[in-house]
Amino acid sequence: MGDTKKTTIVLFSGDYDKAMAAYIIANGAAAYDHEVTIFHTFWGLNALRQETNIPLKKGFMEKMFGKMMPRGADKMGLSKMNFAGFGPKMIKEVIKKHNAMTLPQLIEMAQEQDVKLVACTMTMDLLGLQKEELLDNIEYAGVAAYLADAQDGNVNLFI
Repeated sequence: MGDTKKTTIVLFSGDYDKAMAAYIIANGAAAYDHEVTIFHTFWGLNALRQETNIPLKKGFMEKMFGKMMPRGADKMGLSKMNFAGFGPKMIKEVIKKHNAMTLPQLIEMAQEQDVKLVACTMTMDLLGLQKEELLDNIEYAGVAAYLADAQDGNVNLFI
């Protein structure tokens, strides 16, 4: 057990390209038999949102956050050259042309490789996100749980 390598990634960014990088690294590490955790916090939580609108009872601010934030990985914008949504369309065309995987496919692959996908419960409370709005088969935890994973980590990244 002692020779198991661990990789932890804090995904703070809500940018499509940065989330893609996090998931490419996570999938690569999992392929090399690392135990991998991606701790999604703040805007990174949007990668775990379901695309469908799930009607839930929420306060005004929670409703506003819900409307302003992208619903799901495929709706996230780029960190640079977003151009009101044309940037992501262009990058997705390039991804398709090169037979690379899209962010939703990378997330699915991570789940298939048993990458631990964790949603930050404190951020969920702050932004008014509820479990019903997020993907199935993910975990919910606070920073203490992330730190417990990270303290044994061979690779710890903040993206």
